[in-house]
Amino acid sequence: MVRQVRRLCGAAAGALLAAALATALAGPARAAGTATGPATTGPATTGPATTGAALADAAAAASTALARRVPKKTLPAGVDITGVGLTEPLRLRATAHPVEVVAVIDQVSWLGRTGAASGPKPADLGPKYTVVVLVGETATQTYDLYPLAKGGPRVYRPAKQPDPARKEKAGWFLGRLSMSETLRTVGVPLERQLDTVSGGVGGGERVLPDESLNPAGDIDEALAELQRLLLLNVGVMLVITLGLAGIALLIRRRTR
Repeated sequence: MVRQVRRLCGAAAGALLAAALATALAGPARAAGTATGPATTGPATTGPATTGAALADAAAAASTALARRVPKKTLPAGVDITGVGLTEPLRLRATAHPVEVVAVIDQVSWLGRTGAASGPKPADLGPKYTVVVLVGETATQTYDLYPLAKGGPRVYRPAKQPDPARKEKAGWFLGRLSMSETLRTVGVPLERQLDTVSGGVGGGERVLPDESLNPAGDIDEALAELQRLLLLNVGVMLVITLGLAGIALLIRRRTR
């Protein structure tokens, strides 16, 4: 890559030098033509002016070739989402929704090269949402997301991708637990999943119900359990004491 850049820089410098020489040579030729009158037609016109024009054409061609070989600026990313409840594709672009685009791409960017050959049963998958990743306005990748699948979210990556240069293997993957909430926050019509809500600025919502947070009830239950345990221990000690007393009485009678 470094060698190619050096060669391109050398070609650009040569093109600029050729253009400068063409300009310098074309100036005297115009002056000579003005002083002596109109230039004659025919082979005699192939002089410095013609050479300068040829050099100028060569410089322009070199500049065009250099511009074609210089890498273009990276285009912004985007995602299109289609699926259950969406009457039209949900189009998100990094120029207008950078946070949402990054969040959706994060759901599929970590997948490995190989996944499971088969996934859950179709009845256990739940609603399907297809995410297409774009560079500029060109689709490059596609994934099927199942945020409400039984046993946890699932991702299916088809072998056929929009970009022919991408050689992927079809496979099923376990998705992130935050998949449902991520899709919901970017505009997909999904119900809120409280078990995936995490705290943030200002705190998150309470995941456990209020009735499960009752310290007084927990203490009373613990004391009652301790009381039953103590009574059981006392009963066991009485049984052991009576047993020992009976054994001692039998031994005393036999030894008389």
